[in-house]
Amino acid sequence: MKINGKSYRTIWLNGDGWSVEIIDQTRLPHEFVTARLTTMQEAAIAIKTMQVRGAPLIGATAAYGLCLALREDTSDEAMDAAIDHLNAQRPTAVNLRWALGEMRKSVRNLRREERVAAAYARAAELCDEDVETCRMIGVHGLKLIEDIAAAKGPGESVNVLTHCNAGWIACVDWGTATSPIYQAHDKGIAVHVWVDETRPRNQGASLTAFELGAHGIPHTIVVDNAGGHLMQHGEVDLVIVGTDRVTATGDVCNKIGTYLKALAAKDTGVPFYVALPHSTIDWTIEDGFSIPIEERSGDEVLKMPGRLPDGSIVTVEIAAPGSGAGNPAFDVTPARLVTGLITERGICDASREGLKSLYPEIA
Repeated sequence: MKINGKSYRTIWLNGDGWSVEIIDQTRLPHEFVTARLTTMQEAAIAIKTMQVRGAPLIGATAAYGLCLALREDTSDEAMDAAIDHLNAQRPTAVNLRWALGEMRKSVRNLRREERVAAAYARAAELCDEDVETCRMIGVHGLKLIEDIAAAKGPGESVNVLTHCNAGWIACVDWGTATSPIYQAHDKGIAVHVWVDETRPRNQGASLTAFELGAHGIPHTIVVDNAGGHLMQHGEVDLVIVGTDRVTATGDVCNKIGTYLKALAAKDTGVPFYVALPHSTIDWTIEDGFSIPIEERSGDEVLKMPGRLPDGSIVTVEIAAPGSGAGNPAFDVTPARLVTGLITERGICDASREGLKSLYPEIA
């Protein structure tokens, strides 16, 4: 996608051919800054502190993190330790574990002197595969928007509600939930996006709005609790969200607050779709409530960053002094509330049978 007319991915190799460049998401939307990763530990910190976030991008960053680790030590012991350390940084998104599993398979049977080159090659492949996967999610999801546009009057916008950031900033390119939106806009379909602010880290207001604006897509930021109201008044045609993990039976684990949007959508008859790549499906888990839910720092709830009139960026306290804060980062939306899953292979019911219809090779 583009920022100020220049095409970007969210992660790429530096000109030296081995260090890794990322867009520092903690500085958006007020500053566009890139950061260079030169060690596995720096990659792990980038994942932990959410310089990179979004399930697919976490996986891609971990893949390159293993490359950086192998530059220092190509032994089995060092490789296993690096994989364990990277895996531990974010417990909920299954893409992290999946990507590192792919990396392990690509190098484990090679001679030590072959491992670094093979690891870099596989990491690059994973990034390219993510781009194509997200593009295809958009191809299939575009049909939903086209059908709504055809049913509306000429010039009327299709209104899509999003939650958190499942855009190209969360992936290598295109995004998951945003890919159909980008493709509809690029095709000339009038589309407008209601952007949930997404407390407590404001990924909607900070990231989704940033990238939609950079691409020229009309959008409006709303507080998280406005979604149900908008649906009641017929101002939402469909909801599309991303996900960090989907179970084999179609339960969806995504950013906290997704469940409430699904409930409101069910009550008002608004279609609720979840966009995801195959790497987000956890075939080993049946019940969404078995997924570990990351509990993040209470400071994310009690404090908020912002830009002052003089341009300086500061973090301020927003809560009553002395109050504690709980901060579960994700919730689970049961499959019964999901209209459908949009994948790179097509759209299916949120069920074991639906998923198996698209992925019959899974035993």
